[in-house]
Amino acid sequence: MQRSAHSKLAGTDLADILALSGMTDDIAASAIRADTVEQALSALVASGRAAEAARLLAYALPRREAVWWACMCARHTAPATLPEPARNALELAENWVRQPDEATGRQAMETARRAGMQSPESWAAVAAFWSGASMTAAGVPPVPPAPHLAGTAVASAVALAAIRGDASRRDARLGVFLRSGQDIATGGAGRLPQEPA
Repeated sequence: MQRSAHSKLAGTDLADILALSGMTDDIAASAIRADTVEQALSALVASGRAAEAARLLAYALPRREAVWWACMCARHTAPATLPEPARNALELAENWVRQPDEATGRQAMETARRAGMQSPESWAAVAAFWSGASMTAAGVPPVPPAPHLAGTAVASAVALAAIRGDASRRDARLGVFLRSGQDIATGGAGRLPQEPA
């Protein structure tokens, strides 16, 4: 992914993203004053609310970028002994980002189900499926996913990656994840090194 100075969050309506994420009341109650997604993210981070910032970013990024971000967060905290079903789910989610077709999305979802839908990798794969045009099987009339579902799956993947193995690392990991997401928002790849064990 090539980096650009323009943020992919720039044209995003903050009120719409807050409503989609279910965070409108949370933001209002915390007295955060922001007109843009970028301002809201900065305010949340400055007030020590990295988890809420990550959740907001999961809904604000365009879907392909959001799924890629979920994949990068999952890879960062993945153990060397990651089970094969989870590894397969992650690979399919990344393949969907590279070529977002319905067949790959369906395969990602099926692999996530087989993996138990409890890992960041599984939720990244679910996010790929829920980012597609339909939630139905091939050959059946399409039923589009509800607009909030992809963001919900991305937020789940990021949250699970942040607490994997050692929940005391959560806040530090969220800081790393948010920098990755902001890099993706400006056209970067958002790649993260494997976390030391």
